[in-house]
Amino acid sequence: MSIIKGNAVVFTQGGPTAVINASWVGVVLGLMDVPEITGIYGSLNGIDGILHENFVDLRAQGRDRLIAVSKTPATALLSTRHKPKDEENQKMLEMFKKYNIRYVFGAGGNDTSESLDLMNDAAKAQGFELRLFHVAKTVDNDLMENDHTPGYASAARYVANAFRGVDMDNKCFGGVYLGVCMGRHAGFLTAASALGRTTPDSGPHLVYVPEKAFDIDRFCRDVEAVYNKYDRCVIAVSEGIEDKNGVPILQLLSADKLEADSHGNVQLSGTGALADALVDKLKSYLQERGVVKKLRARGDTLGYIQRSFPDQSSVDYEETLGLGEFAAKKALEGNIDGSVAIQRVSDDPYKSEYKLVPLKSVAGKTRHLPDAHVNAEGNNVTEAFIKWGKPLVGGLYPFGLLDTNRMVNKQ
Repeated sequence: MSIIKGNAVVFTQGGPTAVINASWVGVVLGLMDVPEITGIYGSLNGIDGILHENFVDLRAQGRDRLIAVSKTPATALLSTRHKPKDEENQKMLEMFKKYNIRYVFGAGGNDTSESLDLMNDAAKAQGFELRLFHVAKTVDNDLMENDHTPGYASAARYVANAFRGVDMDNKCFGGVYLGVCMGRHAGFLTAASALGRTTPDSGPHLVYVPEKAFDIDRFCRDVEAVYNKYDRCVIAVSEGIEDKNGVPILQLLSADKLEADSHGNVQLSGTGALADALVDKLKSYLQERGVVKKLRARGDTLGYIQRSFPDQSSVDYEETLGLGEFAAKKALEGNIDGSVAIQRVSDDPYKSEYKLVPLKSVAGKTRHLPDAHVNAEGNNVTEAFIKWGKPLVGGLYPFGLLDTNRMVNKQ
């Protein structure tokens, strides 16, 4: 098909990442010098900007400013978690007609892909010709058709560094440390806590992900075993852990009603309640068992800092910018719609490629941590995960350790 002459709009939705700006900047750079693209708009606050006609002129920003923005965490275009209703999809089509928008690019995760799919169906039903593309994004890394998604590697880098640092801290006094990571249905980000281990006794000693049913009593026994071995225990837990019946552990341990957004996503870890509840459970268990008289224990929720920390993985940035440019390229080649994905070609040396996949193969679907990446006991990751994840986060600054065999003889 030939290139349609008209304007393009880019937007971002859902939780931001450290590299999400690189996604849409890549799209803009790919469209910048194409004469058939008469204007390039940025919709502020995702689809809300389309509905309310809040557009910024991105072509007028200049390349230097755009490149600077691409290296900045979170989304300069702002965001929303608004799920469009049928009447809103119709209103967006009216806005596309009013502004002669023929190219639509949305950077986001599962919910965004679903919103774009609904938008696409509405346009096709009216016979309105659009070029509509989903640009993968999510720190959860839970999009189908992707080896990994833009934003994951930078967030994983933060999580790996956070746990290797707190593990050194934990060695100083002993006790228990528990950190809750993002990951509603997929445990990729929590699993990344293991990528910073430096010695056989390094934490996290236990890792719990949503893919494996969580048993509170077994969890307590796991921690007891590690504590008896090392006099300490560092634990990484996904916010989305559930019991064998699919009930969120936070719901079992908390009497508070859990709030949900328009996509039905329940708030699981924003309050710190899960970390506190699990630590309280461990304190009672270990003290009642006589393992310790008084347990030194701390629970933290890593929260938004996982996705906003300004230390991009170099692999993440380069792939994300390239993926945006690839989306623009596919649109200009006459493709009507789709989702652009990152797929791995080889592990050693690490190499990836971009691919255009059907939008409906991504929309509303969830990818999970492979069984081979979690041990049989469901309390740790395997070497297969370490091999998969290490190339993505980049080199981690090496720690220096004292040689404690060199002791001074007592006089």
